[in-house]
Amino acid sequence: MAIKSKEAILAKLGISTLNEMQEKAYDAITSEKEVILLSPTGTGKTLAFLLPIIEQLNLEIQTIQALILVPSRELAIQIEQVIREMGTGFKATAVYGGRSGSKDKIQFKHPPTILIGTPGRIADHIRRKNIETKTISTIVLDEFDKSLEIGFKEEMSEIMNSLNRVKKKILTSATQHIKIPSFVNLRNPNRLDFSSETSSQLELKSVSFVKKDKTLLDLLHHIGKSNGIVFCNFQESILTVSEELAKHRIPHGCFHGGLEQVDRERTLIKFRNGTHNLLVATDLAARGLDVPEMDFIIHYELPHTKAEFIHRNGRSARMNKEGTAFIMKAADKKLPPFIPETSSLTIVPKHQDLSSNWETLYISGGRKDKISKGDIAGLFFKQGKLEKAELGVIELKQDCAFVSVPRKKYGKLVELLNNSRLKKKKVRISRLQ
Repeated sequence: MAIKSKEAILAKLGISTLNEMQEKAYDAITSEKEVILLSPTGTGKTLAFLLPIIEQLNLEIQTIQALILVPSRELAIQIEQVIREMGTGFKATAVYGGRSGSKDKIQFKHPPTILIGTPGRIADHIRRKNIETKTISTIVLDEFDKSLEIGFKEEMSEIMNSLNRVKKKILTSATQHIKIPSFVNLRNPNRLDFSSETSSQLELKSVSFVKKDKTLLDLLHHIGKSNGIVFCNFQESILTVSEELAKHRIPHGCFHGGLEQVDRERTLIKFRNGTHNLLVATDLAARGLDVPEMDFIIHYELPHTKAEFIHRNGRSARMNKEGTAFIMKAADKKLPPFIPETSSLTIVPKHQDLSSNWETLYISGGRKDKISKGDIAGLFFKQGKLEKAELGVIELKQDCAFVSVPRKKYGKLVELLNNSRLKKKKVRISRLQ
């Protein structure tokens, strides 16, 4: 096996050129031992550090060479997926809390070249001597300030102290003013700061309310059918908003730390494939998630800090696209000092259909059954009689798959395709609840 070139990987991903940040990060990581990369959410930091890391892997070493620490399960899964899509031939494994430890140990019998994980789970595996650290030469602390913020300092320090043969250290963040923790032991890092290059295309609008829930409903109908996130500060607030949206038949998903991992993953799958255009979430969704470009975000509950405000807003108007951040404000109260005074939106009362045109189907077979996206597409085209434009996003997992199809056809498709054969496996196909 030969290591794929940057050009071959980009061709595989369908990317013609890297952006300026990615090019400079590629050059720096290729040539420097220590790099700090600061760039807003959604600018492509993952690809920026993966490309040079993969080019420098050693084909002779059969154990872990690169360790990527991330603050959330979703980011771990996302990076693992990106590496798979790059088609490099190198094994990548993501480990995190909420996933079976015995499942991890099975994966480690054939160690990955790249290990991605949350600090708590990685530290636990190192203590149990489940992973070999002697060959780890590259460490990435992705969104490291977020990991510190949510309480992983002790585990991160423990991990860094256990890696005594690291030659390359890469730290990334979407935050401009950050303190580098002493345990990383950086000596002369190359600091690439793109954090101030936020898009000027984001429009801020304040929305005054007396009855908050009613104003939110009016605002959503005013915006119409677009992709967006409603940000709340508490899980209880999400439940209240969700109940109100459900009462008015507005499709949406909920995303917060109190959900089981499988529910969080499936919420994001529906959001990515268009089954839901709206996500009601805590700041857990403000960065580090692989979700589509947002047309808008709504600050249903105001953030506590300027950093939270910036990260939420970073979900919209990314990469020079337009977007709007709506700031819900009690009519008798002032905004916090870190939120600029903005023009006030006058909501025009109207009712628009906010239902989705898509539905998500679950397929009980995946990569381990040698099933490919092409196999799934072929089944839906040939036996399901779908036209090309009617087949939505296919997400392939290790033991299952998900596909979005036209809502008006999903019932007939389940009837036609349930218990079909994909490769050698008879698969169940059902609507994802």
